Amino acid sequence: MKTTVPATDLARFVNEAPLADTHEHLLREQEYLRAAPDVLTVLFANYQAHDLITAGADPKAVKRAGDSSDPDLKARFAGIESAWRHCRFTGYGEATRLMARTLYDLEEITADSLEKANQRNRDYLQPGSRLRLLREVAGLDHVQTDRFETNCLPDAEAPDFFHYDLSMAAFASGNFDVGAIADQTGIAIASIDQLEEALAKLFDRFGPNAIAVKSQHAYQRSLRWMERTRDEAAAALRRKLDDRDYTEEARLCLGDWCLDRVCDLARRHHLPLKIHTGYLAGNWSPHLPRTAAGQLGPLLHKHPGTRFVLMHLAYGQHTEISAIAKQFPNVFLDLCWAWSLDPHATTGILRGLLHSVPFNKLLVFGGDTGYPQCAVGYALQARRGLAQALDAEVSEGLVSEAEALEIAAALMHGNAAACFDRAT
Repeated sequence: MKTTVPATDLARFVNEAPLADTHEHLLREQEYLRAAPDVLTVLFANYQAHDLITAGADPKAVKRAGDSSDPDLKARFAGIESAWRHCRFTGYGEATRLMARTLYDLEEITADSLEKANQRNRDYLQPGSRLRLLREVAGLDHVQTDRFETNCLPDAEAPDFFHYDLSMAAFASGNFDVGAIADQTGIAIASIDQLEEALAKLFDRFGPNAIAVKSQHAYQRSLRWMERTRDEAAAALRRKLDDRDYTEEARLCLGDWCLDRVCDLARRHHLPLKIHTGYLAGNWSPHLPRTAAGQLGPLLHKHPGTRFVLMHLAYGQHTEISAIAKQFPNVFLDLCWAWSLDPHATTGILRGLLHSVPFNKLLVFGGDTGYPQCAVGYALQARRGLAQALDAEVSEGLVSEAEALEIAAALMHGNAAACFDRAT
């Protein structure tokens, strides 16, 4: 993989070493081949779409730009071209330009260049291309994918490379589907005992296939957690089952109780628990204050034997989350998504973390995307930011180059191997 960092031993190592990818939403092989995203969909139907809207693009034009069923590439691009020029220097824009340059030989994305790039993109829509892009072009050691599913199943294409999270977000938010749970466990939930039994059965059935447990309940509720009694949870469950007075307070009560059980089950099954913290994807969200990671303190304290992975640096609240990682030995911090949200700030934040948190508690990359081409761009971006951060540390005499190489190896794959019980 080519980057623009200087050709030092450190830069070469960061450029070439295997990179653990701890967070994606990738389509499986057959889903990806059926979707057949064209070049505009790859470049703009991802987080980039949110910046286009912020820059003033009509949401309908953004949606059309990402619609591969529309063959008119020039017309689709015309609707977002002005907004693209205004957001091409954001973190999302930087990753998009890295994708364009690396995969399509585009120094500039223009209407006239898209057809040739789309022809190149067809090469990436062949069987096996998904794996090749991720392993050979992005240089990934392995990939961890959250499919928002409890039925966590192995990957048919490359089970040693593609790994999956067991999703518990619906339980933590109190919004789980009792019918779906019955289908997967054979348990028709009518009591708190049966809910607890169903949770345990989901872990027994799908836990052996999972690399971690994942919950992004911050999109549905506050991260604030309170310990709830069994009787309180039973009363909330009854309201949910009766579809009567299932208020916000009842939902939070049941979600807190379920999350407590999930933490214990994750510990028993030796699975880290990933929790979304900080910034919420999209536009117009009024809920950013509820995503503050400090609200998780009581939960982290109650479950010292559970490994927690707090994701995305709680972007916008990084000082608080670094204090949490310094306080709790059972917490890892994951920089997934942070590089594309704000690459320059993340470079500085990483440098600060190296001097505030033991570096064996840091995970450096996750693209948080659905298409392998996008993961290539995000991986390039993360490698570049990591190289810049460590090069600055060496240049300022804070670490030696040998020490920087040690840190790079840990952040890129060693820490993930330890956190997720993978052999190095």
